[in-house]
Amino acid sequence: MNKLTSEQRDHWEKNGYLVIRNALSPNEVALFNSEIDRLRRVPGFEPVREQNLPIGHYGWLPHADAMNIDGWMDRRDLLPYGKHFVDLMDRPNIFDLIVDIMGPYICLSMTQAIVRPSSDSFPGYTHTDGGEALRLIRPSESSPPLAMKAMYLLTDTTERDSGNLTLFPGCHRKQIPFETDTPITPDSPGSLQILGEAGDCILFPHSMWHGPCKNRSGRARKTILYNYCQMFMRQYDFEFTPALAEWCSPRQRRLLGDLGYEFRPGSYFYGPRDQVEVIADQQSR
Repeated sequence: MNKLTSEQRDHWEKNGYLVIRNALSPNEVALFNSEIDRLRRVPGFEPVREQNLPIGHYGWLPHADAMNIDGWMDRRDLLPYGKHFVDLMDRPNIFDLIVDIMGPYICLSMTQAIVRPSSDSFPGYTHTDGGEALRLIRPSESSPPLAMKAMYLLTDTTERDSGNLTLFPGCHRKQIPFETDTPITPDSPGSLQILGEAGDCILFPHSMWHGPCKNRSGRARKTILYNYCQMFMRQYDFEFTPALAEWCSPRQRRLLGDLGYEFRPGSYFYGPRDQVEVIADQQSR
């Protein structure tokens, strides 16, 4: 399997993120852009804006913003929409690096397509993933992350204030005080707007403060995200159905929670005996 270079490992350990250039080919960028546009016109899981529901609750809605192809969108559970979405979960040039960072006892936890339109009023926002608890948990410098994500850019963010992913390098190891009168924003001290081209992939852990900055570019920013977690944690984004299993290789089925036998109490206490072999098997595709 592909490994991090020494420069990549040093950068990850110090800053908590990596930018993998040209992770997707131009044809793949075009494909996934067209898929995001298509998904606007079919039902899917989109945020439900109800006051009595917790932040991040998604419901099955008819469409996102079908009348405006560059309008706001936040679609979850992408795998059922096509095998090309399934195959993105373990493409070697990205997945191998994730395994090198996290170790082999991992699973896929979430898939998401996001569009953030250009706006004169949206200021951007900053958050951590994993809810209120994970932002408080810091592994030691030698520990793998509990959860991390791969964010594929489908549009250029080569200039500032283009809806760029904004990170706070180093905060994966040292917490930023957040229970203060001044909220953390993309413009807070220590922030960094990531400049990237369509096809690049950004890797970072859930515990890192991140989010989109304001987008004054005049065009929408489009991304696809795939999240991974240690396999003792809960997968929270999808249902592993028989129809989905037909598209999957053995490694992909394992990433979706198929342990090779029917679930029973204790199944996730330790990983399956063949976990390392299955995750490392590049021929399983």
